[in-house]
Amino acid sequence: MKQKIAALFKQIHGRDAAVITRAPGRIEFIGNHTDYNGGTVLGASINRGVCVAIAPREDGKRNFFSEFTGKMVTLDASANGKQSGEASWINYPLGVIEALPAFGLKVPQGFDYVATSDLPTGAGLSSSAAIELASGLAFLAITGQQADRETLVKIGKHAENNFVGVPCGILDQGVSGFGKENSLVFIDCRGPRFDTVPLPAGAHFWIFNTHTKHALVDGLYATRHRECMEAAKTLGVSLLVEATPEQLDAAKDKLSADAYKRAKHVVDEIARVGRAVDVLKQGDLSSVGHLLTASHLSSQTLFGNSTEELDFLVDTLSRTLNVFGARLTGGGFGGAVMALTSEAFGDAQAREVADAYEAKYGVRPDILHMLTGEGAQVL
Repeated sequence: MKQKIAALFKQIHGRDAAVITRAPGRIEFIGNHTDYNGGTVLGASINRGVCVAIAPREDGKRNFFSEFTGKMVTLDASANGKQSGEASWINYPLGVIEALPAFGLKVPQGFDYVATSDLPTGAGLSSSAAIELASGLAFLAITGQQADRETLVKIGKHAENNFVGVPCGILDQGVSGFGKENSLVFIDCRGPRFDTVPLPAGAHFWIFNTHTKHALVDGLYATRHRECMEAAKTLGVSLLVEATPEQLDAAKDKLSADAYKRAKHVVDEIARVGRAVDVLKQGDLSSVGHLLTASHLSSQTLFGNSTEELDFLVDTLSRTLNVFGARLTGGGFGGAVMALTSEAFGDAQAREVADAYEAKYGVRPDILHMLTGEGAQVL
């Protein structure tokens, strides 16, 4: 990607880039809807991501070009409002610029900028966090500044929460920032605290993207959040991470049926993350796979954020040779399923799964095979 974006930058801007950066997309491995409940989560940075090339200008002009849109957007350094329409993608780098002063860092003035990506769109792999972190590294580099990894992650989250307007947790930016090849990123969202857990050799990820989306998805997210907060309040804790299974069972009659189920999913899921860390350290991918499939069953029956299509894929994959386990990945209510497989699982088996899905639903899911990759870096 470095040579490709360097050539594109010279073609578009007529000069060489001063800095090229890259940040990966991510897979939510296990820990579904635990982040805003103060819990723990495991994610994987992947070997696909976003590259940014940049060079400073002296005239205060900011020229943004995306390979995806094929169009230039030019703004003055004094223009800091949100963009709309085809230019809305630059809200991610603009949000990073707006976030820098909150962390005691200088803002770049004029620059030429190009972004490219080999992340497929709509697959739930968090291209937004990738462009935020790649942009953050680029802006720091051309202003002669440095920031530690946690600060870079927090800048990206601040941009998305406060400028883009998406109330995400720390998972996406944290995994993109702290990712390492052949490892998973462990995040304790209360700190936040970041660590890495070795991924046993031979583990592969396959994503089956249904492109389905519940019509009321935004409202459903909000409802789940409210139900979790309701449960925490009834239990007398600030967040569900502080609740024990015994507390939850004792308070079952005081909770609505839905609030109890949502809370049980979260409490159990946090425990599953802990067990996943333990068995990963033992190199036991079979046990990890059982935890992934149990996580999906909990999403299906307790948290209510799966769909018929996702359940079909998980059931089909769970019966397929060389698959350790499978679960929905991301927020749910449609979207994609992740399968953890051995290296013996290949294109032919993936096509068989897709064939079965197409025979039932009349459309074919996209198939993406990926491995872990390095976190955000200057190339």
